[in-house]
Amino acid sequence: MINPKIFFNDLKKENINFFTGVPDSLLKSFCAYVTDNSEPNSHIIAANEGGAISLGVGYHLATNLTPLIYMQNSGLGNAINPLLSIADKEVYSIPMLLMIGWRGEPTIKDEPQHKKQGRITIDLLKSMEIPYFILSPDLSNHEASSILKKAANHAVKNNSPCALVVRKGSFEDYKLKNEFKGNYLLNREQSIKIIVDELDHDDIVVATTGVASRELFEYREELGQGHKKDFLTVGGMGHANQIALGIALNKPSRKVFCFDGDGAILMHMGALAINANVDCKNLKHIIFNNGAHDSVGGQPTVAHKISISSAAKSFGYERVFVAENEKDIKTAIKDLKFFKGMCLLEIQINKGFRSNLGRPSTSPIENKKDLMEFLK
Repeated sequence: MINPKIFFNDLKKENINFFTGVPDSLLKSFCAYVTDNSEPNSHIIAANEGGAISLGVGYHLATNLTPLIYMQNSGLGNAINPLLSIADKEVYSIPMLLMIGWRGEPTIKDEPQHKKQGRITIDLLKSMEIPYFILSPDLSNHEASSILKKAANHAVKNNSPCALVVRKGSFEDYKLKNEFKGNYLLNREQSIKIIVDELDHDDIVVATTGVASRELFEYREELGQGHKKDFLTVGGMGHANQIALGIALNKPSRKVFCFDGDGAILMHMGALAINANVDCKNLKHIIFNNGAHDSVGGQPTVAHKISISSAAKSFGYERVFVAENEKDIKTAIKDLKFFKGMCLLEIQINKGFRSNLGRPSTSPIENKKDLMEFLK
């Protein structure tokens, strides 16, 4: 296995001093070490992977040095446009090192949303003509350093992106030391339970990817309610509220609740402007703000440094609430349920979730079919 500290120092030896990206569970130890050991402006956790590529482009233009951009392989979708239309050798020819967590690698058991992406990751890089090297758990630190050197040299020599594809378990465990801990009364799971208990029989829930969907699934199991009322957006980070909007516009007699996350909102924040300026009276947008990418290692977002509720108001949301306790959540939900217009509830919560939290036992296809039957 690769020691994050040694690998970080090897990057420095290759004159790679700028890091940006979106956290991934396979890269969490490396990202945690970078967070703990980088100057603030040398490590930027981006809103999305495309933005990270663009940050890397700007860094290179200003310094003539090579940036490192990290992401989960599912994030390649967000990165393709700037990679091919800006960084590519046939356009601006920008050297950069990509570090890509290989979720869903063939023969490695993973969740449904990662299987196709994992199967085509290498082919996708080949199609984009981005050379790649693979980091795996069986490598020694010396071997990993050698691979890194080859990849960095290739990026510089050819003035183009080069990728390090990281297999599961490649990095030794490292825990974030400079970790922000909230001081709120509730966590996400407690908040979800409070809201679900206030919902009516015909209400629909669209839950964002990651832990929120898992916690919703387990609470429905606990209540014996089944899962036909919920769409568990197991992939597609940042897209849950637009899925919810699509349902709400076409089922105007049903209340549609979107359970969203702060990292997801930041990833595609323009969706707030779309939501607010569409004539939709039955979408109830709820954002659980714990200031972290909770599902993939707890790396911080900027969501506790900004006001999501104020942003929603400026975009045109008609009714906006902020809550930190059970009483305020219940009061807000009662108002949201009967308000005819675009509305939002931001719940300030602590990060973290149960270590024994399960995963949905139904397949995405089963989830889709059950929901569509319920929507009839």
